[in-house]
Amino acid sequence: MAAVLALAAAATVAGMTGYRAITGWIADVPAEVLANLYMRAGAAPAPAPGMTTIWRILTDTDADMLDSAIGTWLTTSLLTCMNTSDETDEQGTPLAHLRLDGKTVRGAKNDDGTQRHLLAVVMGPPDKAVTAAQAEVDGAKPRETITARDLLKRLDLTGTVTTADALHTVKATAKVIRERGGHFVLPVKENRGKLFDALDVLAWKDAEIAHTSTGKGHGRITTRTIQVLPAPDDLPFPHVSQVFLIERHVTDLHGKPISAVAQLGVASPAPDQATPAHLARYVQDQWGIEVLHWIRDTLYREDHSRTRTRSGPRVMASLRNLAVGALRLAGRTDITEATRWACRYMSRPFAILGLTS
Repeated sequence: MAAVLALAAAATVAGMTGYRAITGWIADVPAEVLANLYMRAGAAPAPAPGMTTIWRILTDTDADMLDSAIGTWLTTSLLTCMNTSDETDEQGTPLAHLRLDGKTVRGAKNDDGTQRHLLAVVMGPPDKAVTAAQAEVDGAKPRETITARDLLKRLDLTGTVTTADALHTVKATAKVIRERGGHFVLPVKENRGKLFDALDVLAWKDAEIAHTSTGKGHGRITTRTIQVLPAPDDLPFPHVSQVFLIERHVTDLHGKPISAVAQLGVASPAPDQATPAHLARYVQDQWGIEVLHWIRDTLYREDHSRTRTRSGPRVMASLRNLAVGALRLAGRTDITEATRWACRYMSRPFAILGLTS
């Protein structure tokens, strides 16, 4: 079973998208590589597994255990990489950003018509972001916040900052993050009425702009500003040290306005732990987990997949998380091109996953 999972993981690194494609790729794996994998798995040498064997194993694997193993390997590899490079940001703060978000696997419909909904925690800077943990939401999105707390309780959050969308701006989630040794930076929208109103009436007009950033791309110029105030004592949310207002103005290349968006938020780190520039970066970099979901949809065609039997949809999503993370750790940022690069030589996917002896 371990050997077959390793072969399926290597095939996914090479860009294979489903059981049939994985089976075809594995059929071309050299005999000596197969023998080495079976030996390392404690099994006798055997031919390449057929599609029935591959399907049976990928749909019957304990998805929780697989996600735990993948998350441990990816985060350990990421931390080793970052410690080796001694990578810090421009103000010397360690890059320890966790992003939390959910994704519906739209093609994986159950017999009752419901869809599989997965929740993931992604760790690391955008160019090296890897999936630290993943869980399936029982009952789809309404129970996502409960699943989030269960997922966060499995992680050591010491020295980290967790961001998420406004759905997860929940008192119970904030308490779990702090109890696990972490901090949070969370947006506040109208779905948290009392908290939103408490922030909306603060003296933002009198607060100076603490940090500004400008970016150009896709035919647009985006300017972001952030204002930060100390958290009011009577704020109806626990463990908040700072509150912020981020404004994003988008124009075309000639300066014509396209959009303007304002976002309120709460943050638990003290000012000496997270400057306004840090807070702005954490909020902006939340998009990194959306990039992972976009890659799974566009490169691996996840939302078009009809894989739905037993643990199959989640296991395939887990293998894609592993593949994307492993390619990033190998220094590849364009994942589509990276899968082509990995596929050109049969040895590359195994080397990327550390499966060569």
